Amino acid sequence: MVTAECVCRDEGQLAEDATTLVEEAAAMLRPHFARPEAHSHAADYLRGLLADVERKNGWQLAEQAGYEHPRGIQRVLDRYAWDADAVRDDLRQYVVAELGDPTGVLVVDETGFPKQGKHSAGVARQYSGTLGKIGNCPVGVFLGYASAKGHVALDRELFVPQEWFTDRQRCHTAGIPDDVEHRTKPQLALTMLERALDAGVPAAWVTGDAVYGSDGKLRRALEERARGYVLAVRSNQPVSTWPPYGGPGQSSVATLAATVPPEAWQRLSCGDGAQGPRVYDWAWAPLRPALQQGWVHSLLLRRHPESASGGEELASYLVYAPEDATLAAIVPVAGARWSIDDLFKLAKGQVGLDQYEVRSWRGWYRHITLALLALAVLTVAAQKKGGLPARATFRSRSQRSAGCSSGSCGQRSTAPTRSQLGPAGVVTIRKSPKLVTCAAA
Repeated sequence: MVTAECVCRDEGQLAEDATTLVEEAAAMLRPHFARPEAHSHAADYLRGLLADVERKNGWQLAEQAGYEHPRGIQRVLDRYAWDADAVRDDLRQYVVAELGDPTGVLVVDETGFPKQGKHSAGVARQYSGTLGKIGNCPVGVFLGYASAKGHVALDRELFVPQEWFTDRQRCHTAGIPDDVEHRTKPQLALTMLERALDAGVPAAWVTGDAVYGSDGKLRRALEERARGYVLAVRSNQPVSTWPPYGGPGQSSVATLAATVPPEAWQRLSCGDGAQGPRVYDWAWAPLRPALQQGWVHSLLLRRHPESASGGEELASYLVYAPEDATLAAIVPVAGARWSIDDLFKLAKGQVGLDQYEVRSWRGWYRHITLALLALAVLTVAAQKKGGLPARATFRSRSQRSAGCSSGSCGQRSTAPTRSQLGPAGVVTIRKSPKLVTCAAA
């Protein structure tokens, strides 16, 4: 119980509100489990991802829930019968209801999960932005959603390198289905984009880095759907021009960028970052009319303000936009690409996106899906209250969460967990950048 004089009453209310949203999300899982005890364990898994647990592995999530051993928690990822894709669909519906915006932006990107060994599904020596170099890791491709109401992740696909499919026994051991074939990262991204758009996710734009912008099939698929995009490309990317914006011909991004006159550059913010507004110099040059009437292909360029004297390295984007779109409207779409980097940091730091301890294909999808649901809960809570502690400690309202009627979790542990009690027996609510405490009853 928090006393009336407690200076952190507002923070306590925020944590209580967060608990309500967590329980609503836990209830959202119920239709996906035939057995009540299986749902109970899945709900505890979700609660643990949102709680102040040092590492979101089976043992520590079980401790958070009050179990003596982790079998019930671990079975959520490997034994219980439930469909992670169906939960993903519910997550998407939840996000649209709470954060949907017709001007929203769909963002595609990938992140790595450093691992030891060679048995985890999809693991290989490959480049990881997480490491900033080539390392041993699986890589997941993600679909983010950015709107004025918040940033979340909607979907996920595990990238499996080509080398895996030369050894079907290895695939079988990792649980990779027999009908799964090698798909490139842009192919995985397009699958998720089409899934979201087919489901009616309100989004006017798509953005992503050069891995995706350089893929012509992905761009053409978006054009067929009359969906605008601002996709990064490399300087050697071929581009074509056509009247009235230029003579018929083909060139490269770098060649066209060199012809942009000084007066074409404008200094604009593409959104807020950790250090305040992200301000750059931008130039925009139409290239050719699109096949669809009322649309145009363009080239967008970005440079750092301190590099305006020349000789700087430019960032380049291919743009597909309505003819009446302005530079001021296009620039924030390019900036939305960074929202998914922030999402990865938050998801790994707060809901254990990268802390799974499973090797199987199914285990990866299950853990990642529950982590994305947990992240959505945090985002919705922040949107509803204008700010939420980065990590809120709460006591579950579930009667099952402290024990297990099936006996598969062991006896209920009567000792308080690390995340329930802090030093000297105080309940803690973590709120960045300070730690606020309330006296326990």
